[in-house]
Amino acid sequence: MTTAKSDKSDAGPGEFELIRRFFMRPGAVSRGDSGVILGIGDDAALLAMPAHSELAATVDTIIEGRHFPTDTDARSIGHRALAVNLSDLAAMGAIPAWATLALTVPSADSKWLQRFSDGLLGLADAHGVTLVGGDTTRGPLTISVQVLGHVPRGTAMRRSGARAGDLLAVTGTLGDAGAGLALVSATCLAQDRALADQLIRRFEYPEPRVQFGQAARGIASAAMDLSDGLAGDLPKLASASGLAAHVDIDRLPMSPALRSVAAPEQARDWAMAAGDDYELLVAVPQHRFAELASAAARLDLRLTAIGELRSGTDVTWTLNGREFAIAVQGYDHFR
Repeated sequence: MTTAKSDKSDAGPGEFELIRRFFMRPGAVSRGDSGVILGIGDDAALLAMPAHSELAATVDTIIEGRHFPTDTDARSIGHRALAVNLSDLAAMGAIPAWATLALTVPSADSKWLQRFSDGLLGLADAHGVTLVGGDTTRGPLTISVQVLGHVPRGTAMRRSGARAGDLLAVTGTLGDAGAGLALVSATCLAQDRALADQLIRRFEYPEPRVQFGQAARGIASAAMDLSDGLAGDLPKLASASGLAAHVDIDRLPMSPALRSVAAPEQARDWAMAAGDDYELLVAVPQHRFAELASAAARLDLRLTAIGELRSGTDVTWTLNGREFAIAVQGYDHFR
């Protein structure tokens, strides 16, 4: 929104009016704690970093038909576009502060834009994030959001910090978003509408574990967010730390809603491999697990130990006490 393009819709507001009406927040920059010196309306934003901090930056793109069905509520799309980035900062233990938005839309539909901005800015407000710039253009529906935050110098959690003997643990429950997508896509049916709605909400409105990530700083030895499924993401953390990983599948936390809607094997597969849960996977020294679980409980969040890290390079799984060769893989755009 710091730069104007010539693309405009045949109907609805023009680009500058679109930005003013749906994305400019009068008074947002004037907050003394925002760190924003100059926000939307110039060629670039000017931001003030807290002293003794390191900048944390992440960016994600979501595309209609790839990351969300074509008839998804625009409010959910706006929420998701920011949530996936907040989840990345949560995995680093960072404090989110600013965001930029590159929005490509087929037309300047005022009703759609209002729903989209409500979802995006509502989540931004909940986490103290100020939208400071970006761009709008016309084309196939594509949303790229960059989030910038900060973390006290030298304290960011990384994937590479784990040690042999650390426990592997996950927040929340796994597989719910996979079931929610199946329900939205009508590839799975549920008799209980209330349970189905719980799972669909987990897909459409993921909850980034920002507060837990900050609480885990200094306790967890490594962390990453689960965007592509445990089966796809765990090997990345283990490889970054130069270790082997072992998971007891029986310990994977699954919600009552998931267990009610899906057959046991399907629920297990979603818990192992479905993406979009945006829970955090952490490595934590065994003697500090109770401390971290207590921190999660204070946030009304479940933390479950599911395995451990060991010397070596393999990722292994057991089910009912026996070695288990998983047949599912995490999500990969190019596989």
